[in-house]
Amino acid sequence: MRMRRTYFIGFILLVWILIVYLTVKKHQIVVSDKTDQVQNGLQQLETGIAEQFKINKNFISTLHSIIEAKKLDAIKENEVSTKKEFKGTVIPILVIACNRISVNRCLDQLIQYRPNPDQFPIIVSQDCNHPETTEVIERYGSQVLLIKQPDQNEIDIPPKEKKFRGYFKIARHYGWALNQTFFNFNFDVTIVVEDDLDVAPDFFEYFLGTYPLLVKDPSLWCVSAWNDNGKIGLINEKKSELLYRSDFFPGLGWMLTKNLWQELCNKWPRAYWDDWIRQPEQRKDRACIRPEVSRTKTFGKIGVSNGLFFEKHLKYIKLNEAFVPFTKMNLSYLMKDIYDSEFVRTVYQSAVVSYQELKDDRITYDGSVRIIYHTREAYKRTAKLLGLMDDFKSGVPRTGYKGIVTFHYKGRTVYLAPNLNWKGYDPTWS
Repeated sequence: MRMRRTYFIGFILLVWILIVYLTVKKHQIVVSDKTDQVQNGLQQLETGIAEQFKINKNFISTLHSIIEAKKLDAIKENEVSTKKEFKGTVIPILVIACNRISVNRCLDQLIQYRPNPDQFPIIVSQDCNHPETTEVIERYGSQVLLIKQPDQNEIDIPPKEKKFRGYFKIARHYGWALNQTFFNFNFDVTIVVEDDLDVAPDFFEYFLGTYPLLVKDPSLWCVSAWNDNGKIGLINEKKSELLYRSDFFPGLGWMLTKNLWQELCNKWPRAYWDDWIRQPEQRKDRACIRPEVSRTKTFGKIGVSNGLFFEKHLKYIKLNEAFVPFTKMNLSYLMKDIYDSEFVRTVYQSAVVSYQELKDDRITYDGSVRIIYHTREAYKRTAKLLGLMDDFKSGVPRTGYKGIVTFHYKGRTVYLAPNLNWKGYDPTWS
């Protein structure tokens, strides 16, 4: 009896163990199935996310393409609008004359090349009361408008500056002539030309094409036809369409607006107006547009400056001969927000070379190169060796932009540049 009871209990325990085992096993199978389901679900989710990312990426890429296309369309529309807007702009040429009977050389070229007398009226402002020069100008009749600076009184000049009397008269004449142009004749813009300048065939096209930039970009305050380093051997004559921004005011055929004159007229200097206008107080970090190949060339060896720089530099300036259709070109690359980043990137990605390597043509690779200067003396020394003008005005080297002077030498672009951490112009370098 006791034995049967023992067997029965054992049987019951065995059945219980079997039930527990089967229950646990079943649970493990269920968990395993659910784990597989979760893993499969995760894989499907990952695949879905990857596909969605791919779709999103393609969508974003398409959107970028559409945006860029619209930007391009907007630029083109703006160009068309700008050309229409400025097509009828009247831009007078203000010729500053005194006692050169050779003013006819300048006037003949201006009349020959101007495309439309109504769009480009010529105002000749004469100082000095020189009858022979007046007679020459009057021969042009209605082709030009002659005005005469009325104040011929002697100017009170400090004793130490008596020999620079001419610079005082020139400043007085410039101030009066610009006042007449902007306030009496009420023009919005003018191109100032000295009476000893030759002009290029595309002189008018150059200024008409760049005028919209001058009006729209507040970081510009002039457009100049002159390249101070525009000598044969320092320019790319085959790229006469190239234009640059420059911190250095070039003068010698330059365009300014009435707004700028309103800013300058009340503090106009008694003398040395061109050096004065280059001072930081007047420039205010603004730049000028200047060409690769000059659109003017001076033939005035004899003058107030007594031929300063003429024999070494000015007589070697190359005057452009090929007509460039600037009004049909996209010049928006000269706008500051576009120009600066590209210019700096190009300059400081250029390989560093020494003057001697450049001179001896020992550079084995193509492309632009860079010569570094750290001091005023180093700049002047290298500039002289290369044939560049080596002087500074208010710390700015001629043609310099962000301290960088761009020129061409033996078929390549060269940048005479400070370090990338350049801190700005130092007026004591003048």
